[in-house]
Amino acid sequence: MTSKQPNVRWTREHALIALNLYCKLPFGKLHKGNPIIIETAKRLGRTANSLAMKLCNFASLDPIQRARGIGGLPNVSQQDRQLWADFLEDSTTLGEESEELIHNLFTKEASKELDFLDRDNVRTEIRPYPNGVPTEGTATVKIRRGQQFFRQSILNAYDLRCCISGIGVPSLLVASHIMPWRDFPNERLNPSNGLCLSSLHDAAFDSGLITLNDGLCLVLSKRLRSYLPQAALDYNFESFEGTPIRLPEKLAKPDPKFLDYHRRIIFQK
Repeated sequence: MTSKQPNVRWTREHALIALNLYCKLPFGKLHKGNPIIIETAKRLGRTANSLAMKLCNFASLDPIQRARGIGGLPNVSQQDRQLWADFLEDSTTLGEESEELIHNLFTKEASKELDFLDRDNVRTEIRPYPNGVPTEGTATVKIRRGQQFFRQSILNAYDLRCCISGIGVPSLLVASHIMPWRDFPNERLNPSNGLCLSSLHDAAFDSGLITLNDGLCLVLSKRLRSYLPQAALDYNFESFEGTPIRLPEKLAKPDPKFLDYHRRIIFQK
């Protein structure tokens, strides 16, 4: 007969790791049989059931899940409510901190980042340095951790599909910022400042060739239209004009204020 695993107190660090994991797993994978949950719980010294319950608690606080009528477990702790509120208030700080915690839980190699996009196992990979700077300074590592958290969270929120074209190849997808990363440091890891786009649509969005209107429908700029007709442009852009984007399944929809900024400042009318 095996002894029962002792109850382990939920520290802030453990709760942050759980929040990070919640951001990277779809709702249907928040169960004790998920290999990622089993492995993470083992490294935390917890049971898989305990970790799965914590993830479901965060689901009950997620506004998109609640709007869809999907709830987590009742009686969510005040600690969970406060951590979720803190994340919404300062996603950049908590995103970087939680990514560092979960990174160190799985690997001590600073040059590697964790990839959860397989959804059934955790991979480590070497990610490009921010701005191509090959240094392991504290600030640079924090930026890399934050970028990884944002990418994994946004791609997962959109179910690993470009919200415009539906392309579902992770290596071709980008967690695109609505308001530029370089100009708005406080919104860098804000889920409502992100869109999951293919590399092609990300380049067009960043350069202002396309934008989204108040109804979250694709709008083409006059500059992009000046290159029509071209078969590739017709297929990848004009065919989606006026079509609503795919909405995220968790965390946050695109913020209307951020999209308004993109239309006024970046979009090439």
